[in-house]
Amino acid sequence: MSIVKIFSDSTSDLPQGWKETYDIGIVPLYVVFEDGTFKDGVEITPEEVYRRVAANGALPKTAAPSPADFIAAFQPVISSGGDIVYISLSSSLSSTYQNALLAAGEFPEGRVHVVDSRTLCGGIALLVMKAARAAAKGHTAADIAAMIEEARERVESEFVVDTLDYLYMGGRCSGMQNFIGSLLKIRPVLRLVDGAIVPVARIRGKKEKAVEQMLQHALVNAGEMDKELLIVAHTLAEEDAKYLEAALREQTDVNEIAVIHAGCVIGSHCGPATVGLMYIH
Repeated sequence: MSIVKIFSDSTSDLPQGWKETYDIGIVPLYVVFEDGTFKDGVEITPEEVYRRVAANGALPKTAAPSPADFIAAFQPVISSGGDIVYISLSSSLSSTYQNALLAAGEFPEGRVHVVDSRTLCGGIALLVMKAARAAAKGHTAADIAAMIEEARERVESEFVVDTLDYLYMGGRCSGMQNFIGSLLKIRPVLRLVDGAIVPVARIRGKKEKAVEQMLQHALVNAGEMDKELLIVAHTLAEEDAKYLEAALREQTDVNEIAVIHAGCVIGSHCGPATVGLMYIH
């Protein structure tokens, strides 16, 4: 039976320990500033992204890995006789999935399975960990891919954005919305729906109110949560993350609650002090 290696891209924001323990491959996206292009999480950190945005008043662009990037990452595994399951950033948000499919077509049929996560950040991480644990138990690549395609429909990903500035600069809300939102201190609560980011609430006032609403929405589903893993993801929002982690440990019976740091690509779209919850139900 072939060894199965799990791959994802840098927007999965997996902690280093998970990558090492399960030998998970990561193909980085790119963060593009006027003075250079950098591999997400390899050549640039989120802190550097925020520093540059604050200094220049302009967001970087982000770019998917090319088919050649995927081929270079996959080739050693295929050459050594292994099979691959690659779990991508939502195809509604990036061409990463399509480029991975093109790369998979360069290898013998059935050796590289490409799965569209339909989510991002911790939502991808949930699926990647489920796949990695299945691979460690000896499941085939085809079975793992089918399992992840079923599980992705049950992933809940919701997050609170602290500032509208990044959404405005990235073209995701109008100038008037940004102006009014800033005046009224509106905190949007965003959710992944059918692979796309949609606002589900606009909370006026302190950010804590929006975080609490997100928490309560998750707790409504506590009895149906997959007990294996729940993820709290954030961009420089340590206090919010700690609060959510403590509340979820107290009020759910999920076996593992992990706090992860969102990387450069996610941070460049949502900005610092964003916090989110991701779980499978």
